[in-house]
Amino acid sequence: MARVSAILSGTGFLRDGVARFLGPSLGVCLLSCIFLTSRSISYAAENEPFRMPILAYHRFSRTVTDRMTVTLSVFESQLKYLRDHGYQTIPLKQFVEYRLTGAPLLPLRHVAITADDGHRSVYTSMLPLVRAYHLPVTLFVYPSAISNADYALTWEELLELKQTGLFDIQSHSYWHPNFKVEKRRLKQNAYEKLIEIQLKGSRERLETKLQAKVDMLAWPFGIFDDELIGRAAQAGYIAAFTLEGRAATQNDSVMALPRYLMAQAYEGKVFVDLLAGKRDRSVKSY
Repeated sequence: MARVSAILSGTGFLRDGVARFLGPSLGVCLLSCIFLTSRSISYAAENEPFRMPILAYHRFSRTVTDRMTVTLSVFESQLKYLRDHGYQTIPLKQFVEYRLTGAPLLPLRHVAITADDGHRSVYTSMLPLVRAYHLPVTLFVYPSAISNADYALTWEELLELKQTGLFDIQSHSYWHPNFKVEKRRLKQNAYEKLIEIQLKGSRERLETKLQAKVDMLAWPFGIFDDELIGRAAQAGYIAAFTLEGRAATQNDSVMALPRYLMAQAYEGKVFVDLLAGKRDRSVKSY
C-alpha cells in the first residue's frame, strides 16, 4: 500500500486521470482516502512491537502418551488456525537472517515451526500434515540417536525429509546432555571436551551425513550460559534457541532466542492466547 501511495502521489497523469473519470471532488476524496489508509498501515507496521512466535514440538501421536506428545488432531487444528487467520509460517532461517542483517520488517502475523530430538513420529505423523499445508519446518536432532535409538529417525528418513524441501535439519547437540549436571560432575578439561563434542561434533556429523549447512542449535533442555554461547559461536553456529515460553523479540540475543514448548493443552483459545502473547513467561535456563 505504501508503494501505491508513492506512485499515486508522484504521478500527475494518474491523479488527473482519476479526477477526470470520477469528477474532481470524488477523485480527490478517493485519492485522499488511499493516502491516509496507506500511511496508517505503514505506521502500524513500523510501530507494532516486534514479536516472533517460534513453536517447538517434540512428538506426535493419535493419543497422548506423555507430556511432550501432541495429538495429530490438535496439531492440525493449530495449523488450520494459522492458515485461516492470516499467519505466515516462515523458515526459521529467514527470521535469523532478519536478526543478523536487519532485513525489512516481517509481516505482523508470522510464526516459525520447529521440532526437537528427531523422533520417528516427525516422519510418520508430522510429515503428511506439513505436506498438506506446505509449511517449512526446522528439525533439531542429536545424531547419536539417529539410526540407533528405537524411537528415532534413520539417516534415510532424515534425507527424505530434507529432500521434500520443507525441512531444514539443524543441531540439538550430539547426544542431548544436561550441561548443568555435566558441569558439576566433570573436571574442567573433561567438561570442555564434552562441549566440543556436543557442539562441533554434532555439526560436523550432520553436515557430513546430510550434505547440508548446519549453523543453528537448539540448546538441550533449553540450558545455556555465557560460556556455552561463546563456545557455540566458535563452533560455527550463528543462532541458538531456548525454551523460555515466550515470543522472540529484537532485544533477545540471537544465541538465546526463546521458543514455546508445545503441549497437548495448546488448543482452541489457549493456542490463540499463546500466539497473542497472553501466556508468555520468562523462565531462565541458566
